[in-house]
Amino acid sequence: MQPFIRVTEVWLPEAGGTRLGFGGGLYGGLDAFRDVSGGTVFGRGEGLPGKAWAERRPVVLKGFAGSYFKRIEAAEAAGLTCGIALPVFAGPEIRAVVVFFCGGDAEHVGALEVWRYDPETETQIGMVDGYYGTAELFEMTSRLSRFGKGTGLPGLVWQSGMPVILKEVYSSARFLRREEAQKIGLNSGLGIPVFSDPARTWVMTFLSALGTPVAHRFESWVPGAADGTLVLASGLCDRIPGYEADYAGLAVRPGEGLVGRVLAERLPGVAERLSGEPAAVADSLSRAGLRSGVAIPILDPAGALKAAVAWYF
Repeated sequence: MQPFIRVTEVWLPEAGGTRLGFGGGLYGGLDAFRDVSGGTVFGRGEGLPGKAWAERRPVVLKGFAGSYFKRIEAAEAAGLTCGIALPVFAGPEIRAVVVFFCGGDAEHVGALEVWRYDPETETQIGMVDGYYGTAELFEMTSRLSRFGKGTGLPGLVWQSGMPVILKEVYSSARFLRREEAQKIGLNSGLGIPVFSDPARTWVMTFLSALGTPVAHRFESWVPGAADGTLVLASGLCDRIPGYEADYAGLAVRPGEGLVGRVLAERLPGVAERLSGEPAAVADSLSRAGLRSGVAIPILDPAGALKAAVAWYF
């Protein structure tokens, strides 16, 4: 089975801040697409990363033919059918854009969703767009769903302003679409706040299924009691349930492993081969057979690091 997310890319501002350049990615063997991406740049409003930058919000693009997408031929050759761009801002400053690509496999279930609350027109948070693979009925239910603060995964993220990991969404009273989720095998969820638009609230959710997981491990890290460190707030691993206990007392310092680099740089990071991890993290990842990862900073409107989220493959 193919993973639900086939490619993850990071795009970073180049000198002068007038365009985004390639900052690395995970390609799962799609080397030809990687080669094209490595030589591509985006101006503000140009292509999928540039559109997320210009509009200061997550952007979903389902279908590349005839669109503003710049790498259509290469994406189609790689079997990619959908892209979702997540901008990372520190106040008015663009820090990065993370792009996720999915494919069009026949057995392809999961969800990447974008939710919005606009105080001028809405009383609840509602779904703007999303990608669901072949889970068409779940998509229909989701598009009709609205959540108040503290209800459902989007509402929990909205209320807390922090990442939220839900385990066993099909049995969680906090996941209001659990009946529909159970029918298609969704088993876990990650929701993250997106502080890019001062006038609105944005939330992005990742829903993972057993057969086509978004990732095998999700983690949320927050500032620790020791100044300048991060500690694990919550985690979920389908290969080592309850592994979080192994991290008791662990505080990650700046530059230490994938999460530590996010702490030091306040930039998203990808690692095809994880290295430099704290001993407890390295041992746990090794036992779970996890070799690559993605980590993203959650920056508040002033640019301070509220949390870091990471997932591993």
